Amino acid sequence: MLVDAHQHFWSLSRQDYGWLAPDMGVLYRDYQPSDLAPILVSNAVQATVLVQAAPTEAETQYLFELAHAHPFVAGVVGWVDFDALDVDRRIEALIAQGRGKLKGLRPMVQDIPDPRWLDRRELDRAFAAMSRHGLVFDALVHSTQLEVLRSRLLRHPDLVAVLDHAGKPGIEQGEFADWARDVARLARDTRAFCKLSGLLTEARGRCSLADLMPYVKHIFECFGATRVLWGSDWPVLNAVAGYADWLSQARALVGHCAKGQENNVFSHNAVSAYKLDLTRTGVDLP
Repeated sequence: MLVDAHQHFWSLSRQDYGWLAPDMGVLYRDYQPSDLAPILVSNAVQATVLVQAAPTEAETQYLFELAHAHPFVAGVVGWVDFDALDVDRRIEALIAQGRGKLKGLRPMVQDIPDPRWLDRRELDRAFAAMSRHGLVFDALVHSTQLEVLRSRLLRHPDLVAVLDHAGKPGIEQGEFADWARDVARLARDTRAFCKLSGLLTEARGRCSLADLMPYVKHIFECFGATRVLWGSDWPVLNAVAGYADWLSQARALVGHCAKGQENNVFSHNAVSAYKLDLTRTGVDLP
């Protein structure tokens, strides 16, 4: 079984995707389950984790509607206002609305102007509520925010966290040393998982297996094969590559760096991290 641990849907008419602009080419259009379902079938992917793309609770509720209508969506990573004084109540409301589909929450940390936002004590109540309700924290951070993420996770040892897109190393610019140091510290000192996703977006023209290998090798050296999970980052992926292309590359990279552990990376780790129930999943072709 293959599980895609990171994909998105969006509808431009919602008008809550502040990052999505007309000059973004192929990304500036609606992406819906009917677009993804045939791709999943052709690549033998049975289930996905649907991740928020807008910083609104309304969008999370929209994702719940899609998840309930399409069985291949095994879980949703939504958004909540982490700064809200009533954040615990808001989280409880989303859990109820999700009817079993809410698996995690993701503030869009990379877009928040304060680089040390994650360190704010006012956020403690949000993270404590996530731990109490068994939700995963998806960490969407730039490589320069890895240390502050580590500091935050050290305060919540019971919280399950997943590092999105391997911390977004600047592959295109040849960034490695600082990212590698901070990723190693994060993996050593916390229980965080790491998503093998988004690397082609960070690599752009430097996207060959040889270009990506040092980064992927380091990811497995730090997290081990039981804490790495594969995701497509579709449709963001479409700006740089096709779904099948990235899956093929990922298979080759994992085969080299964690041979024999493919089931963990492409299925089991996502199920474990997000507590997915795959008994009712399946791709529904339009």
